[in-house]
Amino acid sequence: MRYTLRQLGYFIAAAETGSITLASERVHISQPSISTAISHLERELDVQLFVRHHAQGLSLTPIGQIMLKEAKRLVEQAEGLYALASEATSQVRGQLNVGCFVTLAPLVMPELAHSFESAFPQTRIHQVEHNQEQLMAALRHAEIDIALAYDLQMPDEVDFLPLASLPPQAWVSETHPVAQQPATTLEELAELPFILLDLPVSREYFLALFMKEGLEPKIVARSAHQEVVRTMVANGYGYSLANVRPRSDFALDGKRIVRVRIAGEHRPMQLGLATLANYRRSQLVEAFQSHCRSFISDAYIPGMAAPSTERRVRL
Repeated sequence: MRYTLRQLGYFIAAAETGSITLASERVHISQPSISTAISHLERELDVQLFVRHHAQGLSLTPIGQIMLKEAKRLVEQAEGLYALASEATSQVRGQLNVGCFVTLAPLVMPELAHSFESAFPQTRIHQVEHNQEQLMAALRHAEIDIALAYDLQMPDEVDFLPLASLPPQAWVSETHPVAQQPATTLEELAELPFILLDLPVSREYFLALFMKEGLEPKIVARSAHQEVVRTMVANGYGYSLANVRPRSDFALDGKRIVRVRIAGEHRPMQLGLATLANYRRSQLVEAFQSHCRSFISDAYIPGMAAPSTERRVRL
């Protein structure tokens, strides 16, 4: 065999990003090195893997699409050897495939992943972001090893380790009718325009909060993107409900958001780790679980205001 796993990795990066430039940024190697690796593979395998589009990136040829699947399989198998060696030598090493709920990922994962890789220098975290349904499917299909998720509609075949409790809260603009109140109620909010975070399972959770009180909210807009919801809220379109507590007090357009406590007892979301039940966890997974337990709690969550110390907070 006259090609290397590193060359395959460069090929995978270029195929998934569709760009030599983006592949270079992903794997932190020069663009000429990426191009050279791809050219070497094409010569060695006697196939054309990409169609080069001037100033418009790359697209895989039909044989390139097949080769991408096989290359990813080879790299995954090679990573598996590190996991086996880790078990035998009691060293924590290798790649860990971590799924993360899409709204949590930008807040929690950068600090969490960096701290884990710093504590265990021979490890690498490969992160994917999904909604709750996609995370559970990825676990079942062994596409990820572990997921940072919520305790919503957990399948029987999944174990869940709770780390922190996140009660629901209202997000409003500075000029919203409830912005200056120490707390609001779902009854009060139900009469006002509501912007729904429209993600599978999450939307059912938010709507169930109203249903439990015999209320029906006035939904005026929906979005599956948290930052779109936050920007709409900041611009006065209406309020939204959320469990995450970003430390930032601004939407992306620079307008301010106010966070208001919801009075009464309402089911919180439990933030925690999901793994397949009845499946022996590797030393790498066990190390990550232990790291998360020491790193995430009601007293501290990366990227968020601590739920245990928070009352009504103006973002």
